[in-house]
Amino acid sequence: MRSGLRGHGEPTAYFTVGSLEGLGLPHALTTRHCPGVTSFAEPISPEGPRAPFRSEAAAVLGGAGLEMGRVTYARQVHGAGTARAPIGGGFAGSVDILVTAERRVPLAIFTADCLALVLYDPNARVLGVAHVGWRGTVRGATPAAVRAVAELGARAAALYVAIAPSIGPCCYEVDEPVTAELERALGDRWRAWAKPSRAGHVMLDLWAANETLLCEAGVSPDHIDNPRLCTACHPDLLYSYRKGNRGRLVTVAALP
Repeated sequence: MRSGLRGHGEPTAYFTVGSLEGLGLPHALTTRHCPGVTSFAEPISPEGPRAPFRSEAAAVLGGAGLEMGRVTYARQVHGAGTARAPIGGGFAGSVDILVTAERRVPLAIFTADCLALVLYDPNARVLGVAHVGWRGTVRGATPAAVRAVAELGARAAALYVAIAPSIGPCCYEVDEPVTAELERALGDRWRAWAKPSRAGHVMLDLWAANETLLCEAGVSPDHIDNPRLCTACHPDLLYSYRKGNRGRLVTVAALP
């Protein structure tokens, strides 16, 4: 399922995903034009337990049905650690996967090239979000996210997953230290997600890699919505760490 994005605002402040809209899930994938989202230097995350949204962001994202006064966020560390959202929201610690079964508690993931995943089981009413870059891919963040929502009652086969705008295989060149880590963790499988570029480098397709890992974890291919919007290709609309941007995009969703 690849039903695309719908922009909101002029200029576009955030997108919504067709499949998640159809399921009635409040969510937003921000652009660089969304006001009031705090920018962080690396690591891509808040550095303490203070909500990284100003009042302007709350006003804009409220239009998506998100109560930002209850948002849950984390200090992302490029791993596969998981936290359940605190009751009422707030700082969840140093993790890259957030889950909840509580209504109207938004979960937020910050990115600037890495993938943000939204995982939703509309039958079990369980929600998860995950931050997945190449390190998260190597460390098993994607299957860990599926397991984390399953622990709250979701079924992998019933999950709908959306992948937010992130760097595409057109722009994501990596070198031998990265490919060595992929080889160590995934064996030769990583080669199906890479194309040679210049000497010692490949163009890596994190979209295909994580779509495959989702399917291996039990998610139906028809339930994966990836609009394939590359952050590095659209500097007028999106932030890209590879392009030298210090700003951050946020993917946020909440159970209705």
